[in-house]
Amino acid sequence: MRPLYTLALLVSALVTAVPFANAQVPAPDTSSRLNYPPAHRDSIVDTYFGTRVPAPYQWMEDIDSPAVRQWVEAENALTFAYLDKIPVRNWIKARLTTLWNYARESTPEMVGGGRIFFSRNAGLQNQSVVFVQDSPSAEPRELLDPNKLSPDGSVALLGYQSSPRGLYLAYNLSQGGSDWLTIRIRDVATGKDLPDTIRWVKFSDIAWTEDGKGFFYSRYPEPPAGQAITERVIDQKLYYHRLGTEQSADALIYARPDLPEWTIGGSVTEDGRYLFVYLQNGTAPQNELFYLDLGDPLKPSVSGTPQPLYTKNDAEYRVIGHAGTTIYIQTTLDAPRRRIVAASLDQHDPANWRVLVPEGEGVIQGAAMAGGRILVDYQIIAKSRLALFSIQGKPEGELALPAIGSVSGISSRNDSPTVYYGFTSFLYPESVYRHDLEHAATQVFFKPEVRFDASPYSLEQVFYPSKDGTQIPPWMPSRRNVKLDGNNPAILYGYGGFDITITPRFNPMLPVWLELGGVYAVANLRGGGTYGETWHEAGMLGRKQNVFDDFAWGAKYLIARKYTSSRRLGIQGYSNGGLLVGASITQHPDLFGAAYAGAGVLDMLRYQRFSGGALWAPEYGTSDNEQAFHWLYTYSPLANLKKGVCYPPTIITTADHDDRVVPSHSYKFAAALQHDQGCNNPVLIRVETKTSHGYMPTDKRIAQTADVWAFQAYNLGIHQPPQAASPALSHP
Repeated sequence: MRPLYTLALLVSALVTAVPFANAQVPAPDTSSRLNYPPAHRDSIVDTYFGTRVPAPYQWMEDIDSPAVRQWVEAENALTFAYLDKIPVRNWIKARLTTLWNYARESTPEMVGGGRIFFSRNAGLQNQSVVFVQDSPSAEPRELLDPNKLSPDGSVALLGYQSSPRGLYLAYNLSQGGSDWLTIRIRDVATGKDLPDTIRWVKFSDIAWTEDGKGFFYSRYPEPPAGQAITERVIDQKLYYHRLGTEQSADALIYARPDLPEWTIGGSVTEDGRYLFVYLQNGTAPQNELFYLDLGDPLKPSVSGTPQPLYTKNDAEYRVIGHAGTTIYIQTTLDAPRRRIVAASLDQHDPANWRVLVPEGEGVIQGAAMAGGRILVDYQIIAKSRLALFSIQGKPEGELALPAIGSVSGISSRNDSPTVYYGFTSFLYPESVYRHDLEHAATQVFFKPEVRFDASPYSLEQVFYPSKDGTQIPPWMPSRRNVKLDGNNPAILYGYGGFDITITPRFNPMLPVWLELGGVYAVANLRGGGTYGETWHEAGMLGRKQNVFDDFAWGAKYLIARKYTSSRRLGIQGYSNGGLLVGASITQHPDLFGAAYAGAGVLDMLRYQRFSGGALWAPEYGTSDNEQAFHWLYTYSPLANLKKGVCYPPTIITTADHDDRVVPSHSYKFAAALQHDQGCNNPVLIRVETKTSHGYMPTDKRIAQTADVWAFQAYNLGIHQPPQAASPALSHP
């Protein structure tokens, strides 16, 4: 499925220096403690294996209660009153808005018959518009404008997938960006929707059969009324929907009532012959694999029973293509950095595998069939490389990339010599390239018209030792010849989990920060995927403390090298990265000058009780297990706050109906941190509405980004905007 990354890879435009509109507004008073809204503390105590854990804010888990709503409104009022007094805030928002305002396009999705689909944003549209071209040389025409669905962007378009010949477009709609999706079908020729409506879909792909008459999808049971946000999701099932029928008539393809917390997904091969079914324990890196022979692709039979291929749950198994009964699999079995093998459906035991692309220096991030070849997307210490191999495994060269950076999307087909891919870096926005495999020729398909002069800045990858001596590789985009006097405001960003690597990607806020004189560092911590599954495992379950140590020692590195000092060093993280920030300020409260925790997993003892939280159990463990409880209790941010400690200035953000990391995490942590704060450093929470964990319309995204960075900039000592902004962009 092609996701619509409306929050991603944004670029800049010409701007003159913005007048300092707030020059006469008094800055926030830091000489006295803020008057925080009262938050009732009750006497609830949870007991885990004999350990009593006070839970005075557990009432905040009822996110729609009048008491919680009243507290949120009062907290927002306090937060915006504080932000309104930050002198540099207006400049940051104006500059960021200008940098955001550029035309951009996604990597095109190719389908059989020559049609391509892509999304385009004129600049400040809340959501990108979907276009179709009937052939690569045809004029694009608008197919779906999600901005017309709701004036405030609250109805979100979160993905789409065309049928094999491009006759129909299945697309996902979400209220406020919720993970709950409703699938609708649009006739590509007429631009009108069919009556088909598929509800209660979550964590699902859309896999069309080759006849274009239906698709496979995954859904959960409908949650109880009023509990869609917080209700624990279990019992996902794989269904097949035939166009023109009611959802109630959809065929059940695969279910595992014995594994209620596992997810089930399906994908269909390019030629429509096989359905592959993936069974996975939440977010675990391993999966089980089954297949169903659909027979004649133009008259597929979906009534059979999926047959097992790999059911030991011992590695990743991802099918990237096939030739007859030979399937090509991307796997971590005996290869933590992944390899690609050929297997027979009849003799699929790993002992019979033929290795096509062996495990190498880089991590195989993904692979796809392309013009009769295998295209491999490598990450080599968090930067991309594209390599080609024959289906016999013979190396056939590389696709040239313009600079150090990230491949942001690949679109290819086994029956086409054309490959589209996007490329971006910290200092360069996303461009889209078209590569002709037959002639080994690459040309620019789309390059944004932007203006930000990257020449005064450089991108450096350095290494520093963590607490145990492990070498950690951070990215550091900064002004050339930055003065190492310990006086630069700096931001250290981290994530550290779920096998995710932070590769160089453009963010329009980064030029703003660099123009403000800031230093920026992104640390690829253990728990991520920088060096493959071994690196991931070194930062999960009982080894999670490695992640926090890696981050703290990154801060110490920046301070020791005099890039900055503790009072001028801010930290940032979102989601699992919000957990990282929460744990960091509780473990090292005097190491940082400001902190931002966005939608963080902050109550590690109860996260599994809500929404999709239980899916993360393979990554964290849960407090239902005695051994895991002791891991979690040691570092859970909410459980480790201490009364009277001076914590750094901290801003927390969440969405009031985030159904991935429910907002009660942020509510409880903010209330507890305000209660325990031992000095006058501010603790603020900013709660957004009609948005969710991964989605915000552009106007709200700009406003929240500006507020967070203004808070950190001010508390790190930036009180005035720069005198001039950058002119033209230097392209790679």
